[in-house]
Amino acid sequence: MNQYVVETSNLTKTFNGRAAVNQVNLSIPKGAIYGFLGPNGAGKTTAIKLLLGLMKETSGSIQIFGKELKKEKQTILRNIGSLVESPSYYGHLSARENLELLQIILQTPKERIDEVLSIVRLEKDANRPVKGFSLGMKQRLGIASALLGSPELLILDEPTNGLDPSGIIEMRELIKSLPEKYGVTVLVSSHLLSEIDQMATVVGIISKGSLIFQDSIDVLRKKSVNKIRIQTNNREAAWKVLIKEGLKGSAEGDYVSFNQSTNKDVAAMVRALVQNGLDVYRVEEEKRSLESIFLEMTKEAHSL
Repeated sequence: MNQYVVETSNLTKTFNGRAAVNQVNLSIPKGAIYGFLGPNGAGKTTAIKLLLGLMKETSGSIQIFGKELKKEKQTILRNIGSLVESPSYYGHLSARENLELLQIILQTPKERIDEVLSIVRLEKDANRPVKGFSLGMKQRLGIASALLGSPELLILDEPTNGLDPSGIIEMRELIKSLPEKYGVTVLVSSHLLSEIDQMATVVGIISKGSLIFQDSIDVLRKKSVNKIRIQTNNREAAWKVLIKEGLKGSAEGDYVSFNQSTNKDVAAMVRALVQNGLDVYRVEEEKRSLESIFLEMTKEAHSL
C-alpha cells in the first residue's frame, strides 16, 4: 500500500466562482494524526466533505488507500469512519442501542459494539439513554459510531468544539491512543493550534482555501524561535556593544533583543555589557508561541 493514506492533487471546489478549496495537495501518512488547521471559514469542512464524497470536486483528484475516490467510492468509504459537525443519535435510546442499529446497517460483528464502547470509555454508561449524556459523552459516542466498522482512516471535524476543559483532555487522549493501539490513521480538524500541538504528528494549515503549510509538527515548532531581551541603563550603548561583538539584534523600547538563546550566548552578552561599564537590569526569555506563528501565517495569507 502507498505510504500515504490520503493524497489529493490540486483539489479545488468553487461556489459561485469563489474557491472554497483552492488547488490543495494533502499528503496524510499512514499511522499519522494529521492536524488540519485553519481559521473558521478557511475551507476545512469543505475539504473534509470532498474526502468523504459528500461533495463533488470542481477539479483535481483524491486518492485514498492508493485508490481513486471517483472510481472506487464505495470500497474506500467502507474503510473510513467520520464525525463531521455534531454526531447524530436517537436520544431516547441507550448508547448500546444506538450502536446496535448502526451495527445492523454496517453488518459488522456484534462483539464490535463492546470493543468500541471500551475504546471510548463508555462501558459504564452503555445502557443509559443518550439524551442524558454530557456533550463530551455524546462526542465520544460519535467516535464509537465512527469506529464501529473498524476503519483504517478516521476523519474528525472539530471534535473538541463546545467541550469543557476536562472533555477536551479526554477527547485529546482518546485521539492520541488510536494510531498506536488500533492502527487507525486520524485526520482531525481544528481552528485551535494549541489543541493540534498536543496531539498531531503532521500539520496542514489552510487559509482562504489554500494550503499554506504542510509538514511535521516538529518543523512547525522550529519556527517558534525564542528571543532574549536585555534591559540596561543605556539601550543605545548596549546595542552598539553587542553589535560590535558580532551579535545581530534589534532595539525594542527599553530593551535590546536577540534571537540567539543558548546559555553560552546569554553569558557572553551579559559579560560584554558589564565589561563595557553598563548596568544590566533584566535578562528575559521571550517565548514565541505556536499560536502566534499560526496567526502570523494565516494573516500573511489573508493579506496576499
